[in-house]
Formats: sequence, structure tokens, C-alpha cells
Amino acid sequence: MKTNQPSIQNKQSSQLKGFVLKTLLLIVIVFLLDFTIGTTLQYFYFKQESGFLYRTTYAIEKTKAPVLIFGSSRASRHYNPNIFSNQLHLSSYNVGHDGNFILYQYAVLSAVLKRYHPKLIVLDITRGDFAIRQNDYERLSALLPYYKGHSEVRPIVQLKSPYEKIKNLSFIYPYNSLLFSIAVGNAEFNKQKMKDIDGYVPIEKIYTGSMATADSLPNYPMDSIKISTYQSFIKDCLSNNIKLVIICSPYLFKATNTDNTINLAKAIALKNHIPFHDFSTDTSFVNKNQLFADSIHLNNGGATIFSNKVIDKILPF
Repeated sequence: MKTNQPSIQNKQSSQLKGFVLKTLLLIVIVFLLDFTIGTTLQYFYFKQESGFLYRTTYAIEKTKAPVLIFGSSRASRHYNPNIFSNQLHLSSYNVGHDGNFILYQYAVLSAVLKRYHPKLIVLDITRGDFAIRQNDYERLSALLPYYKGHSEVRPIVQLKSPYEKIKNLSFIYPYNSLLFSIAVGNAEFNKQKMKDIDGYVPIEKIYTGSMATADSLPNYPMDSIKISTYQSFIKDCLSNNIKLVIICSPYLFKATNTDNTINLAKAIALKNHIPFHDFSTDTSFVNKNQLFADSIHLNNGGATIFSNKVIDKILPF
């Protein structure tokens, strides 16, 4: 008895074609959803005109201030650009970003230098800045919305993980953790809130915690990528004839031992003839709780005093 071999083959071929067509259709649907949702999120992300996310966009794409202040939340809370502008007679902007350190700062510097060359840059360095911390790489997600449009930030973003090139093929990926922030940033009540002062975010409270705790950082291994990025930050400023001043701003508590990052950052700066000022042990601030909002952030009154002290170090320039 003979089997109908051609009929079976035709059926299998038809099933295979159907499977391929369904798979292709699914891929097209996924792509269209990713593109539609991603571009919608992109639109509302860059539509923001105030708030935390907008300050990143302004730093990367818009500011042309001759004086820029770089750093983490300690920069955005410690340096009042109005004081810099009034005393230096040059417009100033604070590009400090909460929770992000030298890697983020170098990406922003690279984006700025692609547009213009500031006259003066102040870089705030923190204790432990060069420590090995995976969390610092994960926080580079703040730069994801700029990955496609800014080739200069891509090398830094790609440090986040080995798969960033692939992940960023998606239009949704850069915004998938920002849904709530984007919604708040576009809300009318957010636009009406008190805005930052050219990137400076003052804190109006006084530290009331224990004064018995001493901040002590033990010796720790340092991240060679962060160190080389810090060196690149200095090199790029020098090669573009930008005056650079590097500062460790005040802490409430004096450390019981010297910090690896501050020691190395200072040595590298001085080797390159860059002024380095360490205010972390300045007696004008240590244990002066009335000048602090918490143990690592100055309040507005403290920031006013500190900003004027920094100006005294910078002038004349």
C-alpha cells in the first residue's frame, strides 16, 4: 500500500509557511508596539520644562553658561550659581545630578564640549567616589534617553552592562523605569512648583540628628575605570583651554582617617596643575549642624557661605 508522500510534504510545507508568517507578524507587532510606546514616552520625556529629568536635558542639550558646576547631589545642593554669576559676572549653571558621580559627569562634559566650551568648570569630588560599586554603573540609566541622539555619551552608557548596545535597539528600554517620573514631570502641579535656581536645589532645614557619630571610611579598593574617567575629565578641560577647579565640599563630620579617593584625586589634579581644594575638614563647617540639612548636605544657609568661600578660592580668574 503506497502512502501519499507529496500530500504529506505539501501539508508540512504549508504548516511551516504558516508558522513563519505568524512569527513574522508577531515580530512586526512587537516592533510597532515598541516603536509607538517608545516614541510616545520619548516625546513626553523631552516635553518636560522643569524638574529632575529636565535638568539633565538642559545640562546635556541646552545650557551655554560660561561657568558650570559638576557633581552629585552634593554639588546640586552646595553651589548656588546666582552667587557665582553675581561675583564672577558670568552666567552660571549647576549640572549636578543626584546619585551620579564621575562617570555621569564625564558623559555630560562630553555632550557640553560638543556644543560649546565653558570658561570655568567646578568639579565636586566626594569621599569614596572612586570606590568599586556596581550601583554606580546601574545609575547610568539616567543617560539612557540620550543614547540614540548623543553618540558622545554612548561609551559611558555602555559601561552599564555588556548588553547595552542590544538593549538600546528598543525604543521603550530607555524609559521603562521612568514612567512615573515622566507623568509627574508633565503634570501641571509639577510645573507650578518652586523651580530650581539654575540647577541649584536648596534645602531649607537644619540637621537635628546625633552629633556623636564620626564619619569614617576605611581603606577600600578603587575602580580603575573611574580613575581613568576622572583623568579624561581633566585632560578634556585642559585641551579645550577651560579653567578647572576641583573641590571636595564640606561634610558635617570630620573623617577619622584620610580617604583614598580624595588623596588620589588631589594628587592627579596637582600633577596636572589643577587647583584642588578640600573643604571636608574645614572648621567653618565641621560639627556646625546649623549649616547642614543632613550629615552630607549643606542647607541653603550653609550653601550660601560655602559658595562665597569657593569664589574666594577661584578669584581672580
